Amino acid sequence: MRRRLKRILIKTPKVVRKSFRINSIQSIITLSFSTITIIAMIMVGIGLYSTFSSNAEKNAASSAQQIMDQATINLENYLETMIEISDLISANMIDTSPDNMQNLDNMLSLTLELREDIVTVAIYTGNGNVMLTNPGHDTDRTYSVLQQDWFNQTIEDPEAYLFQPPHVQRLFEGRRPWVVSMNRGLSVEYLGRDETWAAMVDMNFSVIEELCNRVSLGNRGYIYVVDKDGNIIFHPQQQLIYSGLKEESIDEVIELEQGSFVDDFQGERRITTIKNIQYSDWKMVGVSYVDELVPNMRDFTNFIIIILVFGIVFVVLASIFISSRISKPVKRLEHQMNRVEQGDFDIENLEVKGEDEVKRLTKAFNLMISRIKMLMNQIISEQEAKRKSEFNALQAQINPHFLYNTLDSIIWMNENQNHEGVSEMTGALARFFRISISKGNEVIDVSDEVEHAASYLVIQKIRYKNKFDYTIDVQDEALHHKTIKLILQPIIENAIYHGINKIQDKGEIYIKVFIEGDKIIFRVADNGFGIKPERLKKIFETEPTNKRTLGVGLKNVYERIKLSYGDEYGVDIKSEIEVGTTVSISIPLTGEQIGDSDEKIT
Repeated sequence: MRRRLKRILIKTPKVVRKSFRINSIQSIITLSFSTITIIAMIMVGIGLYSTFSSNAEKNAASSAQQIMDQATINLENYLETMIEISDLISANMIDTSPDNMQNLDNMLSLTLELREDIVTVAIYTGNGNVMLTNPGHDTDRTYSVLQQDWFNQTIEDPEAYLFQPPHVQRLFEGRRPWVVSMNRGLSVEYLGRDETWAAMVDMNFSVIEELCNRVSLGNRGYIYVVDKDGNIIFHPQQQLIYSGLKEESIDEVIELEQGSFVDDFQGERRITTIKNIQYSDWKMVGVSYVDELVPNMRDFTNFIIIILVFGIVFVVLASIFISSRISKPVKRLEHQMNRVEQGDFDIENLEVKGEDEVKRLTKAFNLMISRIKMLMNQIISEQEAKRKSEFNALQAQINPHFLYNTLDSIIWMNENQNHEGVSEMTGALARFFRISISKGNEVIDVSDEVEHAASYLVIQKIRYKNKFDYTIDVQDEALHHKTIKLILQPIIENAIYHGINKIQDKGEIYIKVFIEGDKIIFRVADNGFGIKPERLKKIFETEPTNKRTLGVGLKNVYERIKLSYGDEYGVDIKSEIEVGTTVSISIPLTGEQIGDSDEKIT
């Protein structure tokens, strides 16, 4: 019985213990504390990085603004020079007499000598004729200003300053300089008529290139100039843009008046600074790269990462240490509980140092162990007493009635002078009771159980006057295994009394004992009357009304097998009316039983 209780205790699923370890107090404290602290550290790190990055980008944008301011001033001075020359021309065009035009030409010659960046100054009449050029080269007669948009726009709006993008000048034969032109209208009185003429001042384009390249926005930063329509006035990589090998965010530049914005362009973070150029519809755009303008950004990022890594390692180690100190008493208590779970109750007054809650748990644990021990001893005593009483009662149900009938048959045969039958039946009865008693052993060899059944069949065959024949077929390997005794005789008795006794023909009883898998099977088959289906369904459910009821022997055997071996073993019945009944009994192959094999029945 102690084995049975211990085996029940060991059946606790291992998954529960594994789940408990995963969800232990130490794991929960470590994970919770580490997770909260790490999340807080990461959020602080992200906040610091974001603040530093934002301030660094603002400082970089402010620095780029200051650099761009100076570049803008230089470009505006460049354009202002062109405007001043055009204003000088306009102021001297009040008198268009030949002498005055000669004076104007001399003045322009002096100006061009002082300003090497001025390429050409030209004056056109309203019908496109060249009135004055300086320097005075031969004009290209194939070039007609009447077909040029800039000329027509200037005549239509003489008050405006019109700046042309960089282009090749075609005014003179054999000369094709790359220039930027400024055009404006001139209101003059010529030959007694008020006319609108056009003045053109060409500046060397290389000056704009020099002004833009002079500005430093890091090793890769640069400046370019566009007009209001997005046409490029200058770009250091202008040929790559025209060939489609490079792109610029010109659309965003045109939409903004001026200022700065930061964007991720082609996988790189850039600061774009926009400045409007006075006197024109041009915009100067500066492009700088954040990683160059903020050289400390990478160092700061590495510093934040190092701090986070060391902080996380420290927090995890500290969490493990603290959680270990907190959970150590609980783990010790858990260890003792695992001992109890494995069936070890040899624990006396466990003492665990720790917090008040742990001490209260320990006290409750000790009380629980003492009560379990008391209950186990009580259960063992009750089960042993119950088991013995059940076996005694079962055997008492089987033996008296059979003994009475057998003795009655012996007396009858003796009275009829059948001394040979008396001897055979008396010998069979002696063997029957020898095995029934079996020195008080509850468990016997399979060979003894088969011999016991054979003795019973000999007695019954004589008593029933050869009303049936029987066959016993036993597998040799099964003979030396163990079984509880008196499991075949009640089944055979049912086959004779409730089966064969109800038919007119001679009965046949077939007994087979064999090994099947990890079980020993005892099978008793007869060709008797059979059992009705409705009775068969309830044969183990209802209590027998008297000792001769069909279910008494079957139920006794069924209960004894369940009690000894467990619910996976038992009795199986198949029956068909007027065909016969087959009863199969299964027990463990090893013959192992719950009680000790040498346990005595008293």
